Amino acid sequence: MSQSLEVEYKTLLDATAYERLSQQFNLTARDFITQTNLYFDTPSEQLKAKRFGLRVRYFETGGEATLKTPAKVGLLETTDSLSSDAVKEILATKRFPQSATHVLKALATHQIKANELQLIAQLKTRRAEFTIPEGKLALDENWYADRHDYELELEVQDSGTSQAEFFAFLDRFALDYQPTKNKIVRAVEAQRFHDK
Repeated sequence: MSQSLEVEYKTLLDATAYERLSQQFNLTARDFITQTNLYFDTPSEQLKAKRFGLRVRYFETGGEATLKTPAKVGLLETTDSLSSDAVKEILATKRFPQSATHVLKALATHQIKANELQLIAQLKTRRAEFTIPEGKLALDENWYADRHDYELELEVQDSGTSQAEFFAFLDRFALDYQPTKNKIVRAVEAQRFHDK
């Protein structure tokens, strides 16, 4: 189990800006990994009401369950590692894993029952992540429902890197700021629209 504070700034990118940044940072296919996020909530959307995010992220070798809860600055992340077998069970049952004990304990403190959690959306990401002076930079290409987009995220350890510095970074690379919702919100909204 780990807990960390996440402070991040993000913007959508168009395909041209995404490719240009990939070239400017000399990224190759080996720098990218593919991961899939599975998002969960209760039928009555208890997590959404509390502005929580709950996901299982999986890769080829295993995965992790993460609960994101609002903090004074940014989000508090509580994360449990998951085995490959646990990931296979999640994919087969579409249920949140019982092996994510620290996440489930945190949810229980907010009266959210594990047996009520259900899969509400998923999103696949091809990501390159690396460190720059401002923090951890991620370039993402995302697929969810019938949508496809590109995104840049800058994650910092604390709020010492201000939004003004993030905008200065965008200016340095001649990038337009395109505000975006979190991945979970985009994925859930797209899934609902797709299901209509």
